Amino acid sequence: MTDAVEADEKLSAEGWLARVVEEEHRGELLAAYDLARRGLEAFPGDVKLQHRAVLALARSGASEQAQALFGGFGLEGIGDEEIGSLAARLAKDQALAADGDARSAQADAAAGLYQATYERSGGYYPGINAATMRLFAGKTDEAAALARTVLESCESAEREAGGEDYALAATRAEAFLLLDEAEAAGNAVARATALHGGDYSAVATTRKQLRLICAAKGIDADVLAPLVSPTVVHYAGHMIAAPGVAGRFAAESEAMVAERIAAALDSRGVGYGYGSLACGADILFAEALLARDAELHVVLPFDADEFKETSVVRGGPGWVERFDACLAQAASVSHATDDSYLGDDALFSYAGRLAMGLALLRATYLDTNVRQVVVWDGEPAVGAAGTGADVTFWRSRGHRTDVIDCGLPATGDAVARSAAPAGATQQRVVRAMLFGDIKGFSKLREAEVPRFVDKVMGRFATVLDSYGEHVLYRNTWGDAIYVVLPDAATAAECALDLQAAMGDVDLEADGLPPHLALRLGGHLGPVFEGYDPVLKEPAFFGAHVSRTARIEPVTPPGQVYVTRPFAAALALESDVPFACEYVGHMPAAKDYGMLSMYMLWKRR
Repeated sequence: MTDAVEADEKLSAEGWLARVVEEEHRGELLAAYDLARRGLEAFPGDVKLQHRAVLALARSGASEQAQALFGGFGLEGIGDEEIGSLAARLAKDQALAADGDARSAQADAAAGLYQATYERSGGYYPGINAATMRLFAGKTDEAAALARTVLESCESAEREAGGEDYALAATRAEAFLLLDEAEAAGNAVARATALHGGDYSAVATTRKQLRLICAAKGIDADVLAPLVSPTVVHYAGHMIAAPGVAGRFAAESEAMVAERIAAALDSRGVGYGYGSLACGADILFAEALLARDAELHVVLPFDADEFKETSVVRGGPGWVERFDACLAQAASVSHATDDSYLGDDALFSYAGRLAMGLALLRATYLDTNVRQVVVWDGEPAVGAAGTGADVTFWRSRGHRTDVIDCGLPATGDAVARSAAPAGATQQRVVRAMLFGDIKGFSKLREAEVPRFVDKVMGRFATVLDSYGEHVLYRNTWGDAIYVVLPDAATAAECALDLQAAMGDVDLEADGLPPHLALRLGGHLGPVFEGYDPVLKEPAFFGAHVSRTARIEPVTPPGQVYVTRPFAAALALESDVPFACEYVGHMPAAKDYGMLSMYMLWKRR
């Protein structure tokens, strides 16, 4: 038994709760949810852990899962302020996702839930939310009247507590915005900024709420500017040449570049960094982040030991030790693939884009600024991977890049390349993959199977046909489907179209049992594109195909679950109408390990 497992077993319910709250304060809603569920395995009836599990899901945007979990825990009948406010919070999320008259009606219903809790408890939190939801219901006068009452509740709470805390200051800011008192709101925001104590999850929640009010009231959102979480960065840059060797980043420039990196991070107020760990710029960024107690999230293109040989050793003495030290202190380490390099530079490109997407996902959770900061000589990359390619891709998505000059004219390659091993004739390509099957298919009677093939699989075929050449590969056996598409955005649209097609089937009218439902899993990763000698047609192979196949069996019927790389790739596509809601670490089928899973949905 590991020390970590033993430590977990010794935790009390209060200990689990403290760990959950700690992750919430760091803005790690995904980890907070996972910890709450683990705590509930040991203390299944603990209401506070149930509350935090539902709240973490709701804050991450997983509204439907949060609502289902709330009901599953049986929290509806609990009338204390926290649980009552959580029920209203879930209703509020539904209202804000609706349109037109439905939105107004649902906002008014959520306001009623908040107000009932406020009248029972007298707490300013449900009171201010009731006021805000009255505003979204179109009842401006009622919202203002309730905001004034809540300000009186805040005065009472401050006297009782002996001072103002973050929640009180944020509540006052919200009330003043509802009363069109922008200057007073700005003062309250400034006080909240000094009081949040590093709870950036709370800061993100406050900013999102206040921004909605500013939009509804026509108030300049600049009033919220002081209240912001640390910046998230995607970092990248040239590898350093060994002493005495020419390169795009010369050894004698290291101290100068390190100073410029430190200044760039300080000027941007950076608290989170995502990137790789090659010798030179990457490690200098990592060291600077760690020196500032910022979170370092490392994304390697392949196995760490091989990565050291291709991209760290070449820097000369000391760089391997610095790599090991940074890796040991990283908040997380991800790999484009757990397998070998095999000379595939596509892995470098995939790892860079994965780091970019993860940075954007984190910035979205924290409602904060995101930048790319690079050490770059301004020259284009040699090939598909390298600093220049990262900059071009990031900027093409509408994001800004801060460039740190590495001080010397460009000479040499941007990416460390090694000769491909003998026999490595196939190169990996990054593709999106979908695996699906029908829950309940195995219970069909023989007479029902032909109808199923015609009515259900026929509809799936029509959907795939509509994607034409974008369907790079398709296969089926029984009720299962396997589809390969060029990118996450196309795969997301196809997956939701397949679910819509399943929903359009009138099962009863077609003589099929009503319990049939489609489960779909999606993943994005590097795979081999080759030729299947059995089927005698092009095909895709590799560990990432197997990973995709392990997602679908644990996906709830009627849903599309995707992996973190898939979600990260969608985060890079700002013009697509899709979003991914975190649903937690889930055990993949056939003992394939734990995967971070997201539910795919389409924005209104």
